[in-house]
Amino acid sequence: MSAATVTTRPDAPSAGPLRALLRHRGLAKLVLLAVAAVVLVPLLHAKWSGGVWPEALTVDVSKPLGSASDWIIDNRDSHPLFVYFLGHLSNAVVLSVRGVYLVLLALGWMGVTAGVTLVAWRVAGWRIAATALLSFLVSGVLGMWVPTMQTLALMIVAVIASVAVGALLGLAGGLSDRMFRLLRPVLDTMQVLPAFAYLLPVVLIFGIGVPAALLATVVYAAPPMARLTALGLRGADAGVLEAVTSLGATGRQRLLTARLPLARKELLLGLNQTIMMALSMAVIASMIGAAGLGDRVYQALASVDVGAALAAAVPIVLLAIVMDRTTAAAGEKAGGARAAGPALLRGRRGWAGVAIVTAVAAVAGRLAGSTVWPTGATVAIARPVNHAKEWMVDHLYSGVPVVGGTADWAAHFTNWVLNPLRDGLTALPWYATLLIIGALAWLIGTWRTALTAVLAMAAIGVLGVWKPSMNTLSQVLAALVVTLVIGVGTGILAAGSKRLEAILRPVLDVMQTMPQFVYLIPVVALFAVGRAPAAAAAVVYALPAVIRITTQGLRQVDPAAMESATSLGATRWQILRQVQLPLARPALLLAVNQGVVLVLAVVIIGGLVGGGALGYDVVTGLATGDLALGLVAGVAIVCLGLMLDRVTQPTERRAAKGA
Repeated sequence: MSAATVTTRPDAPSAGPLRALLRHRGLAKLVLLAVAAVVLVPLLHAKWSGGVWPEALTVDVSKPLGSASDWIIDNRDSHPLFVYFLGHLSNAVVLSVRGVYLVLLALGWMGVTAGVTLVAWRVAGWRIAATALLSFLVSGVLGMWVPTMQTLALMIVAVIASVAVGALLGLAGGLSDRMFRLLRPVLDTMQVLPAFAYLLPVVLIFGIGVPAALLATVVYAAPPMARLTALGLRGADAGVLEAVTSLGATGRQRLLTARLPLARKELLLGLNQTIMMALSMAVIASMIGAAGLGDRVYQALASVDVGAALAAAVPIVLLAIVMDRTTAAAGEKAGGARAAGPALLRGRRGWAGVAIVTAVAAVAGRLAGSTVWPTGATVAIARPVNHAKEWMVDHLYSGVPVVGGTADWAAHFTNWVLNPLRDGLTALPWYATLLIIGALAWLIGTWRTALTAVLAMAAIGVLGVWKPSMNTLSQVLAALVVTLVIGVGTGILAAGSKRLEAILRPVLDVMQTMPQFVYLIPVVALFAVGRAPAAAAAVVYALPAVIRITTQGLRQVDPAAMESATSLGATRWQILRQVQLPLARPALLLAVNQGVVLVLAVVIIGGLVGGGALGYDVVTGLATGDLALGLVAGVAIVCLGLMLDRVTQPTERRAAKGA
């Protein structure tokens, strides 16, 4: 009798359900993980009974890092790498920024204001032109004209460099699966590594000044452009690509005529995020010699002057809004929209008209003897802002009936969320932490994903910063959950209402472009010093990106799929849950990724206001010039970000076939 006949006999025990369970990918992984835990945990517990990472498995890197720092200082003026490459790069950056700044000064406040207004009018219409005009006038009225020109010069060069680097990286990752996998950890490192961590080595190489500030800005601002470019290229409609290929188009023609046009909205969103993040670096860049608005904000916060800080922060926000609206409209024009503005600004001669009117305005300003905004036409807002801040502290900090004060909220969040989460992560044995992380990463990805996550966490232990890393991880997890709940929920509402999206847009611009340092003073004033204000500032800073990406992803869902669901009688909730959210999964995962990155960035700055842990080590390392302390803590933060990315970003199915 054959084996097949035996297995189909009615009186034989059926193994079908058991085999089906074993064939289930997730269950098979769980079984293997359970076996590994049963074998490994007793052995590791017998060898290292304590829960903290054992001292025998750590490596002291302070000596080699100190030697590297000494070598850079000794050879910065003589080694060929510095003399013939980095020196020329530094000079090119200085000349570029100085050239743009001198052009702005030569145009004067009338020429710059007229030029920006006319460009905005031609590209985006009279509403954006009015916004640009008002923004530059406000910058002058606040007494920030010269710092605004310094920041604008640096940001123009930094955004161009960031977009160029990000677009090239995104193009490589969007066209090649292998390159995408290789670039992913590079982009993670570029964006997750806190600016404070790489400011010190950048300063060691380039010295205090503009080149170091611009490089730090590019490292921080280029990854969003790269990620969104790759996302747009990889998400291009397969049907359109097949149609173009069937017509005999070459790879270059497919890229220029199909992939890039189809990815236009993602490219515009990447440009938007790059501008916002570059401007948000203005204050941090000021710490290493970048003059302008950021330096004014930093100096004001050093003296706890919220009013003066706000006076310098408002022009940063206005610059971001103008650049965002103008570049977005330029993208729409590239997609086929007609040029806006009066007849003089349209057609081929439109730019010539802009140049002529700008030159006339600049000459008029020089003849009037007023190339810089007149000091008599300024308004000081520092005093009333400080009075408002003091009123909020007096009336909201404590003693509010029923709801309690902000100090009570901070205490409750610390005692009920942050402390239990920190104590739980610290008390958990290190090997159990690695096992849980590996299990989560493997269940949603491949064994390579799990190995990367485990090695990232193991590197933290090897560097000897396990305990502060668990403290930082608790703050990041708490802030990330709050950010995702509020951000995704708001993004869903904005995707369903164009009016709400229009109302939220300027609010999100302000939230995202306001320098992180500016958040800290009012947050500390309302919530006191500690880990709670650091988490609150991180939530506020990370929310805009999560809301924007969620809204964009839901709006990009195929209308045919939604119409089909509507025709079948599905309710609005059913369409959202069963159609929009599943189809917008790549964008939602990207929102989670950006939430992780931005929360990490501000939690580190929160080390200045009592956040402690790795953030405090990074800031202390920069302040004292201790490369080992600051860089080790920065690398640990990168490892945390890499682990969180692997645990929250499922691997594509086609890439997981070998797992």
